[in-house]
Amino acid sequence: MTKQLTSYEIRQIFLDFFEEHHHTVVNSSSLIPSDDPTLLFTNAGMVPFKDVFLGLDKRPYVCAVTSQKCMRVAGKHNDLENVGPSPRHHTFFEMLGNFSFGDYFKHEAIRFGYELLSKKYGLDLNRLYYTVHESDDEAFEIWTKGIGIDSTRVYRMGDETNFWQMADVGPCGTTSEIHYDLGKEACTCGQTNCSVFLDNGCDRWLELWNIVFMQFNRDEKGVQTLLPQHGVDTGMGFERIVSVIQNKRANYETDLFTPIMKRTQELLGHTDEEAANYVIPYRVIADHGRAIAFMIGDGVMPGNEGREYVLRLILRRAARYGRMAGFDEPFLAEIAKVVIQEMGEHYTELISRQQFILNVIRQEEERFLRTFEHGLALLKELVEQLRNKRKSIIAGDDVFKLHATFGFPHHLTRNIAEEEYNFTIDESGFQAAMAEHSKISGTGSFKQIDEATLSIYANLLNKLKENDTCPEHNPYASITIEATIMAILRDGNSVERATVGEIVEVILDKTPFYVEAGGQISDAGMLTDGVVKMTISDVRKPVSGLVVHYGQIETATIKVGQTLSLHVDDARRQDIMRNHTATHLLHLHLRRILGDHVVQAGSLVAPDRLRFDFSHPEAVSTESLRQIEANINDDISANYPVTEKQQAYKEAVSSGAMALFGEKYGDVVRVISIAGTESKELCGGTHVSNTGQIGSFLIIHEGSVAAGVRRIEAVTGNMARRQVQNQLSMLDDVAVKLGVTPLEIADRVDNILAQVKSQQKEIDMLNRKLARVDFESLINQVKIVHGISVLAVQVEVDNVARLREMGDWFRDKLESAVVVLGTVLKEKPSLIAIVSEDLTKRGLHAGKLVKDIAKVVGGGGGGRPTMAQAGGKDVSKLPEALRKVEEWVAKIIADRRS
Repeated sequence: MTKQLTSYEIRQIFLDFFEEHHHTVVNSSSLIPSDDPTLLFTNAGMVPFKDVFLGLDKRPYVCAVTSQKCMRVAGKHNDLENVGPSPRHHTFFEMLGNFSFGDYFKHEAIRFGYELLSKKYGLDLNRLYYTVHESDDEAFEIWTKGIGIDSTRVYRMGDETNFWQMADVGPCGTTSEIHYDLGKEACTCGQTNCSVFLDNGCDRWLELWNIVFMQFNRDEKGVQTLLPQHGVDTGMGFERIVSVIQNKRANYETDLFTPIMKRTQELLGHTDEEAANYVIPYRVIADHGRAIAFMIGDGVMPGNEGREYVLRLILRRAARYGRMAGFDEPFLAEIAKVVIQEMGEHYTELISRQQFILNVIRQEEERFLRTFEHGLALLKELVEQLRNKRKSIIAGDDVFKLHATFGFPHHLTRNIAEEEYNFTIDESGFQAAMAEHSKISGTGSFKQIDEATLSIYANLLNKLKENDTCPEHNPYASITIEATIMAILRDGNSVERATVGEIVEVILDKTPFYVEAGGQISDAGMLTDGVVKMTISDVRKPVSGLVVHYGQIETATIKVGQTLSLHVDDARRQDIMRNHTATHLLHLHLRRILGDHVVQAGSLVAPDRLRFDFSHPEAVSTESLRQIEANINDDISANYPVTEKQQAYKEAVSSGAMALFGEKYGDVVRVISIAGTESKELCGGTHVSNTGQIGSFLIIHEGSVAAGVRRIEAVTGNMARRQVQNQLSMLDDVAVKLGVTPLEIADRVDNILAQVKSQQKEIDMLNRKLARVDFESLINQVKIVHGISVLAVQVEVDNVARLREMGDWFRDKLESAVVVLGTVLKEKPSLIAIVSEDLTKRGLHAGKLVKDIAKVVGGGGGGRPTMAQAGGKDVSKLPEALRKVEEWVAKIIADRRS
């Protein structure tokens, strides 16, 4: 019998066990992978240690243990469609892992796994089965002779099951797995000889533990050689082990999900019997509620690309399933509260960012619900049209329109189409429309860099390390140094030399250039010796430990081994530092003026401006912006010292230093403090030495960038001075044109606006009189169609409101009639149709009428049975559209009579 443990205890036992065995407990990394452009999300426990296994990074420990936050919703690890129907698939999950970087290997790794499961968790040993690679005699003997497992319970398997590789090239190795037998009653394969060895996906066999023995390096030709040091990467799905220990058939029955599902039931007011009828919606809400809270907690915001799109997708999927279960109001913030309460004790960032998380969820869900009903109506209309044409596939362009215009993720359209209408969607057509949109708009999906490209840099760094020439990088010391060229890359290939006009990448033995991180952009500068000159326009770090200088050679030839003078553009760096320190002050005063709920949600620090995104539910008032700007300028005038301090991460955070969304921090961090203020942040950027060097601070824009997120753009120093000078010059020009002094401009403008308003009223009155004259002259053009008064004429008006007013005049005058008025506004045709109440009972519908005739002018529209509007593109076809009205009325009446 297994011990009855809570999920919190199960996680803690795992961490404590390995800590007792000399592993360093490493906090979970963010769901946003740091320095890994190949991944949308952290999707496995080893991701934060990828560079360590590749030999590109070194940690102060050789053994580690983690409980890592993971997401699998993209690419080959896309579990989204299985979430709900499956008892074990999730978007967000935790991966328990222990790792060895050149320390212990197979014997210890296998013993750790067996000892933890058998002694600490007390699993029934008769239910455990084991697999090893068919070639791995060592692992087989460790299980059978070292641990004492009966050889009939240890299966030798092939590459597909028991061999792991990071990519087509790179570290790889055999694996050993531990499986749990859920019993014959759980069998889904129907085989009389059902066993782990069949490896047929049978639900009876639950893979609990996977131990990867990283031992080889595979090259482009598939040849495997031994790594300089072996490693161990172990993973155990947290949700799975909890289900086993708590003796539950489905993960959703464990205490990881039951509090969420209980709260869902409370909010819906369902009885247990009613809740049982909505198992899939309850599961989707529970799974997605966890994912949403953790994604926002790690700084992901709803949007239309990459990670942001994934968040919006699952939030809207959860909202839709909530409606299926009975919700008609926003509810996901209440679900998130439970997630934060249940998970916040271990993942403390959920607690500290609670208000931000809840605000974003509320606003995004409200935004979706505002468009949801309209989108559903459009989808229903689309389906009806297709059915009339005996079709059952929704075109990709239509799916894209729902996605781009009404915020319907294509997964949502597909699900509704399949579940409610038995329709399918044209997936390839949708993807083509998306690609075309990305091409036109200049935006694409999440940028991917393939492993082969990264391997070029990784191999180069490994060669440098083999020669004991690992590059030094220090952006905080002198900005001018002597540096030796260690490698030159041209079009991805290593070359010994490069000459005038060529664009190359240069790796130097040391560099003071700052590499873009934390919102601060990279330095620029020059590599020269007086004869040679290479302009460096960008600096990148494609893999950890390797800084690449990108630029064009302007004079002479450079070659590997050459020593040159490396210069950071000092003026540009100074402007960047002014903006970066000002960003810290802005963060401080936003929190002081608006409240502690303000949290940084992104930033850009460039030489010409700064941009700061932050959590706040509404626009910042002009008064608040002026106060924030004044406070920052007061701090600048005070010339407060700006200091840097190296501290242990936990010590820095406990002392009040602020850690920011999505940033990766090591065990030792850099703390930037501004004396005389409360500003203290973990930051790797470059800063001025005192606030006076900022010069001045000027806010130039405040606006919205996402639900619950605002953006402030500002300038400092020289740019602020130029901005003020430009505005003063403009003020002087305006004053001259108005014939007043600059101080009198406001009063003069008020007077002018009052005059304009008065004159506009007079113009409106005159236009109304002219429209009335037209009305009197046009009333005689009424035609009688099947006994119905029909008036379809073109009029001259200055706005749609006047067009509607004229329609009302004709309706009141004629009492029973069909009236269609057309006009030209801003060089485009506009139409309004009015049908009296009595005629709607005879089948006449203003919305259908105007929709049909609008096709003639290349447009569309619709509305109520009694009043509708439409627009178009072709002004020349307006008379033809109006002539069609009598035909339309005649046809409707004739059809009704027949």
